[in-house]
Amino acid sequence: MEKKRCEIANAFKWNLKDMIKDSEEYERLCTEINMLADKIVAMKGNIVKNSDNLLKYLETSSRLDELLEKVYVYSYLFHYEDMSNEIGINYKERAERLVESINTKTYFTSSELLSIPYDEVLGFIKENKELKKYSFLLEKIFRYQKYTLSEKEEKIITLATNSFGTPHDAFSCLDNVDIDLGFIKDESNKKVKLTNSNYIKFMSSDNRNVRKQAFKNMYAFFAKFINTISELYKGKIKENFFISNAKGFNSPLEKSLYSDNINVDVYGNFINEIHHYLPLMYRYIKVRNKALGIKSHMYDIYVDLGKNDNSELKYDDGIKIVKDALKPLGDKYIEDLNHAFTDGWIDVYPNKYKRSGAYQWGCYGVHPYVSLNYENNNDSVSTLAHELGHAMHTFYSNESQSYNDANYPIFLAEIASTVNEVLVDDYFYKNAKSDEEKILYLSSFLDKVRTTIFRQTMFAEFEKIIHEKYQENVPITVNLLCDTYYDLNKLYFGKNIVVDDAIKYEWARIPHFYTSFYVYKYATGLIAALSIASDIINNENDMKSKYMEFLKSGASDYPLNILRKTGVDITDKKTIKKAFTMFEEKLKLLEELVDKKV
Repeated sequence: MEKKRCEIANAFKWNLKDMIKDSEEYERLCTEINMLADKIVAMKGNIVKNSDNLLKYLETSSRLDELLEKVYVYSYLFHYEDMSNEIGINYKERAERLVESINTKTYFTSSELLSIPYDEVLGFIKENKELKKYSFLLEKIFRYQKYTLSEKEEKIITLATNSFGTPHDAFSCLDNVDIDLGFIKDESNKKVKLTNSNYIKFMSSDNRNVRKQAFKNMYAFFAKFINTISELYKGKIKENFFISNAKGFNSPLEKSLYSDNINVDVYGNFINEIHHYLPLMYRYIKVRNKALGIKSHMYDIYVDLGKNDNSELKYDDGIKIVKDALKPLGDKYIEDLNHAFTDGWIDVYPNKYKRSGAYQWGCYGVHPYVSLNYENNNDSVSTLAHELGHAMHTFYSNESQSYNDANYPIFLAEIASTVNEVLVDDYFYKNAKSDEEKILYLSSFLDKVRTTIFRQTMFAEFEKIIHEKYQENVPITVNLLCDTYYDLNKLYFGKNIVVDDAIKYEWARIPHFYTSFYVYKYATGLIAALSIASDIINNENDMKSKYMEFLKSGASDYPLNILRKTGVDITDKKTIKKAFTMFEEKLKLLEELVDKKV
């Protein structure tokens, strides 16, 4: 039976008091946030009057953002510990309302800031040296000058944006609350309830009939509601076009990429380049078929190919493995990493009403926080390494950068986490005690590439196609959505697998589609991580020191520029080739072991 929160030992719980000590401090911070917002309102009409006023605004705004982030993150982490706790629910709702209130009060600032030429701002910086620390922030703000509307129009956009989100919220309710996947029979022929949380477990079952039942039930549900979900997704697309058109962007894709200073051609070229490596995907499906002794269906792609000799990996075992696997990153990294295990960074075990899954979150000036639901297995160890990758990236960025330059963008966010995963994969393989274990770890690595590079790129291509159809005034019908997705599965998986008809409904269960043009960053992140990890493992290109500088860079430059300092350029075909060279090397090893086995 799942434990209550109070039954978990403090040694295995994070310490949120390091962020906000108690309810009195929480209230004080909320009061200060509102006072800072009122100060900004009082500056209206004078923000860019002179360099001193601009400095005063930036200092006040930065302090406001820092405190608001602290209250917001604390409120959500408190809520996620036990989502039935009324105090946590209250904190979460207060934080949401506080953010909305502050946005409504300060809506005028972007229009007022951007009411003067950027050259005048450069003059202010030259005149007042205290402004220099805000140089990059101002550069990023003024990039939006041509996309910023009048004060009145910006207020309308802000009010409209506050009312958006219904498609996402409605889908989330359907997918998390109203979903009913029925019952299946498990490996013991026992009738069990299928849920979102146990779906992958059953899709990984050694019993093919269990996998088939789970697959059938999942997509029967989404087929039943496909018309409703299609309208929800169409609503999200309309939101995207409303904002991008109102702001003057050529497309939602351009708007999405603009903050990272990435050209739309990079997105399309990346998808096209991944297409060149699809034959490697087809080879992997072929060797999976050989290992399993079947021609795979879509419900066979999650089953493990090998076995390991580890019956159980307790949390202490997981810590040791992670620390050993990450030794190539250097003594300083391991020394700093140890704080995560001793200083209240990690919430380790599941408890009743705790948020599912794993994630890292935090705020400036406080150590990062990691939430796990540790289950004493290899996957849990890999997840621990992954989330600690995020945490150490946050730790080093916060330690090395000012508040405005610390919060690294999502484009870079998955690199550190996946470098850690790749190093753990390499450790597991090198320490395998049998061919069966080697097969397991090799296929685990190859599956990571399949699900993160190929699959997420397929998602990205689906988004691109559907948005382009909408822009071309093509009706976004159920058939268009389902047929497009089905055809992409045929392209990405090839002829060595039966592309079951039901997979055409899979797009309807992907929550990331409600955060548009986001998923490709998983793919680019893993490609960058593979290149970095390969050099670290092989001690090449002085990558260890370059990588540590990467971790410290935060958001001090545009993401492509930060990444290039490691020698990795995601727009360069050679970088993508290097990642797939690593993939092919592992694939050859798997093919040899499977040939030996069968």
